[in-house]
Amino acid sequence: MSWQTYVDDHLMCEIEGNHLSAAAIIGQDGSVWAQSATFPQLKPEEVTGIVRDFDEPGTLAPTGLYLGGTKYMVIQGEPGAVIRGKKGPGGVTVKKTTLALLIGIYDEPMTPGQCNMIVERLGDYLVEQGL
Repeated sequence: MSWQTYVDDHLMCEIEGNHLSAAAIIGQDGSVWAQSATFPQLKPEEVTGIVRDFDEPGTLAPTGLYLGGTKYMVIQGEPGAVIRGKKGPGGVTVKKTTLALLIGIYDEPMTPGQCNMIVERLGDYLVEQGL
């Protein structure tokens, strides 16, 4: 299965009538493997900050999580595995796998829990596959 198929069929899937507003799978080096048409252009320092927070949990909390220049307030995640961010009625979930970062961005009416479920479920599957 191609990485784009994972984005199109799994991350951008419908859940209780809602969809993520944007999603991507990127390498831990910042290279884009696949993304939705609406996913923002990431800056290298944004990816570096995310990877650093997975290695040293808590480093993003004081400054916020940035994606495409948009700042998200970092909220409780799972150290070394999941980073969650909030901005107004929307937010983001970033799941680290062995090789990649899965990123899901949502807005109302999707809930944080729905976003977490979509991103983390695929992430857990990829981890089980060694990816």
